[in-house]
Amino acid sequence: MIKKLLRICLLFSIGMAFASCKTYYISLNSFKEQFAGIDSTKLRIVYTQGPLGDIVDYPANPIDLIQCTDKQNNKLELENSPSLEITFINKKNRKTVYYFDRIFVHDTLITGYLAKSIMHKKSISLNSVQRIEIRDGKKNFTYVAKKRSGEYEDIKDE
Repeated sequence: MIKKLLRICLLFSIGMAFASCKTYYISLNSFKEQFAGIDSTKLRIVYTQGPLGDIVDYPANPIDLIQCTDKQNNKLELENSPSLEITFINKKNRKTVYYFDRIFVHDTLITGYLAKSIMHKKSISLNSVQRIEIRDGKKNFTYVAKKRSGEYEDIKDE
């Protein structure tokens, strides 16, 4: 009886987690406009605290607000965060998922990192992209500001 109840609670929790992840959409033209002129030379160094308290720094794209739409095609601006994931779906329905702040575009090539701590870089052709989705992966990453003493503080507190 207890195992059955635990299983039901686990399935409910997983269902709620998936239901709380809103997906937004970026048109291919809007994506090209937002990333126009942003290549590897335009990246800025950010400091991110992970779920275990570890702080890493890496080059990130300088976009603060992302122009996107919801399912009803309502326009909105989504604030960039280190837990945002962007999915590129190609014409064969294959998906490539990056962290949004870890991508940049050079000519017709999208380059990004597939993980925060593992330096696994992958590039895909912008010409092969059919659809772009963006969502908060809820992975508990936050931007922090580095103080002179080497300590860090949450940027939201400033």
